[in-house]
Amino acid sequence: MPQSPPLMHDSVRGIASLCLGVAVFSIQDLIIKLISGDYPVHQALVFRSITAFPLLLTLVALGGGLRTLATSGWKVLLVRGAIMFTAYTSYYLGLAALPMAICVALYFTAPMFITLLSVLFLGERVDVQRWVALLLGFVGVLIVVRPGTEAFDWAMLLPVYAGFSYGLSMVMARWLGSRETAAVMASYGNAVFLLGALALSAVFGSGEFASESHKSLGFLVRGWSTPTTTDFMLMAACGVVAAAGLVLLTQAYRIAEASVVAPFEYTGMVWSVILGFLFWNELPDAQGWAGITIIIGAGLYILYREQQVKRRAAVPAA
Repeated sequence: MPQSPPLMHDSVRGIASLCLGVAVFSIQDLIIKLISGDYPVHQALVFRSITAFPLLLTLVALGGGLRTLATSGWKVLLVRGAIMFTAYTSYYLGLAALPMAICVALYFTAPMFITLLSVLFLGERVDVQRWVALLLGFVGVLIVVRPGTEAFDWAMLLPVYAGFSYGLSMVMARWLGSRETAAVMASYGNAVFLLGALALSAVFGSGEFASESHKSLGFLVRGWSTPTTTDFMLMAACGVVAAAGLVLLTQAYRIAEASVVAPFEYTGMVWSVILGFLFWNELPDAQGWAGITIIIGAGLYILYREQQVKRRAAVPAA
């Protein structure tokens, strides 16, 4: 009797988990951009992390008990958390200055980096066609960035770095997946988020270094201020979103091959265009749409090739 695929390669569940996680995180992007002109990023991250803790600990308790937090892999989990902290902080700083669709498009170097890093560190195999698709995806990113033109903004480098560091953290999640639950990994990540945000607050929270010369810089170095009730609730809501999103995305890369689920990161582009248009009347220009189309097309082709390879591998040799 043929055996069912192991949990680690449950592609359908991994894809569904990732798509839902991306949709959830799009809500957080919206909130962060809405508050980025009035509060510092570290203040938002402190509120978000504190709110997320009880939710994540509940998930840990339900998924194996709080004792699972006492893991021998805690050092690696903290390193992964630090990498994710730099990824999300960079992304949020870019989001403050860039249109949502552009920021998300540049962040979509992440699935490409995930595939590349999976080859280097996990030994996953990628055929020539998918390498070509990856190359085209990076060409699409260059079309969006437009280096050397007046449209270029240094803040565009922030989501690209975020894509790389996020990709690295998710490849680590794939490696850790056989040992740790998604809730445990997310809890360690959230703890590092809180520590990192508190460290930034200690440096910039007084407002001594505040500068509004650039939106991204202002979002980083602005001092703390007392939020309105609405803004406080928005920042706290980020914790709920973060808890759900972190678990969903981590779970996706735990249970499925990175090269399978990574292309579905591109569903975030749909949400970014819709939300950017509804709240700020933002739409990419013709060149921006061209780059976005190439990026999405490359991702879809990678998925298509992956399905073909798996289908052929499932056919028994004659």
